Amino acid sequence: MRIEIHVLQNVAPANLNRDDTNSPKDAIFGGYRRARLSSQSQKRAVRKSMANHLPKENLGVRTKLLVSALIDQLSQMGHEVEELQQLVPGAVEAIFKPKEKKGKKIVDEDGKTSYLLFLGQQEINKLADILHARYEELKAKKYASISKAVADANLLDGGRAVDVALFGRMLADRAELNVDAAAQVAHAVSTHKVDREFDFYTAVDDLNPEGETGAGMMGDVEFYSATLYRYAQVDVNKLLENLKGDKNLTLRGLEAFLRAFPRTLPSGKQNTFAAHNEPDFIAVVVKDGAPRNLANAFLKPVRVNRHRPDDDLMKNSVESLARYWKKLDDAYGQDGEVFYLNLSYDDPKLNGGAVKNFEELVGRVIELVRARLEE
Repeated sequence: MRIEIHVLQNVAPANLNRDDTNSPKDAIFGGYRRARLSSQSQKRAVRKSMANHLPKENLGVRTKLLVSALIDQLSQMGHEVEELQQLVPGAVEAIFKPKEKKGKKIVDEDGKTSYLLFLGQQEINKLADILHARYEELKAKKYASISKAVADANLLDGGRAVDVALFGRMLADRAELNVDAAAQVAHAVSTHKVDREFDFYTAVDDLNPEGETGAGMMGDVEFYSATLYRYAQVDVNKLLENLKGDKNLTLRGLEAFLRAFPRTLPSGKQNTFAAHNEPDFIAVVVKDGAPRNLANAFLKPVRVNRHRPDDDLMKNSVESLARYWKKLDDAYGQDGEVFYLNLSYDDPKLNGGAVKNFEELVGRVIELVRARLEE
């Protein structure tokens, strides 16, 4: 069982996701330049939003500062910070890089790990607990013994962190601790061709002497506006497996993801553009078959007929998506139950149930998934 989410979302002038030159990310698709939001930027936005729907104990932390986090917890348990600063780095080194592995150290001289660790909050808490319980071994720097105790207790099992279970993790030095992702998020692309535009700006120095003219600074910012097609899918059975068979947490995690993904965007340059635009179209499919990304509905860029006053990119994008959806259904068969929220002018009449609002959409999907998990 999997759920798929298809979103059409019109974004006002924005620079939500930038490259290394501060230009909006884009891609050539179907032979035309399109606006693009990277998969990673969308996942980051979803993870931040999910914190509004789930308790901290069921979320993960992506950080190089694990040593500092453990020192903070252990100091609250009564241990001296200066002593911890000498001892904890060695323990973290041993836990995440066993002795038989040679090469670059995991923990540097500043106490930071060489790469971001994605750990559930419960995993961090358990590591602090075991270091506290074995503090005499820690003081004796018996790091190998502590590492073995962590492995034997299977403390690094994902920690029932929903975002770790959804998006997975990879630890190069401890492959046995890797978590295969239950969710996939596509790069969002515009349904139409885009051209970048430039906003030239000047700023006035408020303390300029009277009569002095000229800008205190000037520059330009690239931007575009776009109707985006966004797609994600979640393997429900894999999520259930990653969350150790906890059906209730799986449902709560799915609901948090379903609420977050369609309504969150990367936050780049939002103080400048404030492109906070809700989707006009959301379709969710609960199915058993293979995933089906519908980006090819826009292989030929959507256009606006300027001679039709009621024509717009969103309406035409919904129509293109519906036509392609039905074409694939006819060719490969229909699969799953469809629920969709459509704010565009015309109802695409997909094979499924139109809903009146977002709450109904989320409720009906979760109700169906709950029923199927209980079968």
